[in-house]
Amino acid sequence: RPCFTNMGVTLSFADLEAESARFAAFLQKDLKLQKGDRIGIQMPNVLQYPVALFGALRAGLVVVNTNPLYTPREMEHQFRDAGVKAIVILANFAKSLQEVLPSLGAPHVLDTELGDLFPFPKRLVVNAVVRHVKKLVPAFHVPGAIRFRDALARGAAQGAPDEIPITGSDLAFLQYTGGTTGVAKGAMLTHSNIVANVDQATAWMAPGFVEGEEIVVTPLPLYHIFSLTVNCLLFMKYGGQNVL
Repeated sequence: RPCFTNMGVTLSFADLEAESARFAAFLQKDLKLQKGDRIGIQMPNVLQYPVALFGALRAGLVVVNTNPLYTPREMEHQFRDAGVKAIVILANFAKSLQEVLPSLGAPHVLDTELGDLFPFPKRLVVNAVVRHVKKLVPAFHVPGAIRFRDALARGAAQGAPDEIPITGSDLAFLQYTGGTTGVAKGAMLTHSNIVANVDQATAWMAPGFVEGEEIVVTPLPLYHIFSLTVNCLLFMKYGGQNVL
C-alpha cells in the first residue's frame, strides 16, 4: 500500500521499512551511535523525513526535531542543549549549520536535497532546478558531511540493523518549545507518551476513516513539525497514506 506521497512520488510501506532499516544500520554500524544518542532532524515535509525518523527510532536514538527556518543562533542553542551526535539537514539550510558547527562538538552531518528519494531522472531534474534555477541552496562547506543517499547505500551494505530493546519509559524525542518565556526548552517525550498521543489522535480521527483507504493531506507550519511525526505514526498504524 502507498504510505507517503510527495511531489508525485510515493513510498510504499515496504519501501519505508527497507529504507528505514538501511538508515538504522548506517547509524548503528557505520557511525557507531548508541541507544539514547541524540540525532537532530532539520527538514521540512520531504520523503527523507519519515525515513530518517523511523530509522533513528529503530536504531534506538532520541530524535530532536528542528525547525528548518531556525537562525544559526537558534540552531546552535538547540543542538548544543540536546547534545546531538548527528544531524540530518536539508541542503537548503546547511549554510546556517556551517556557521555554528565549530561550537557543536563535531557531530556527524548528513545532508540531503529535495529530490534525493525521487527516481531517476526526476531526482536530478528537481535537485538541479532547486539549486541552479530557484537558487534555494546557498553555497556551503561542511567538512566530512555525508550525502543521505550515500548513507542509505552504506547502511544497505551493513545488513539488517541490530534489534534494540525499547521500553515505554525510554526517551523517544526531545521536542523543543517555541521559547516564548525564554530560550527554547527540550520537552522529554517517552515512547509511551508518543503511543498515548497517537491513540488520542486515533480516537479523534478514526471514526471518519476507512481503514487502509485514508488519504491525508498534511499541510503544516514548519514550526509544527512534531505534528508531522504524530501523523506519520497515526497513518502507519491504520495503513493509510500521508501526502506530504
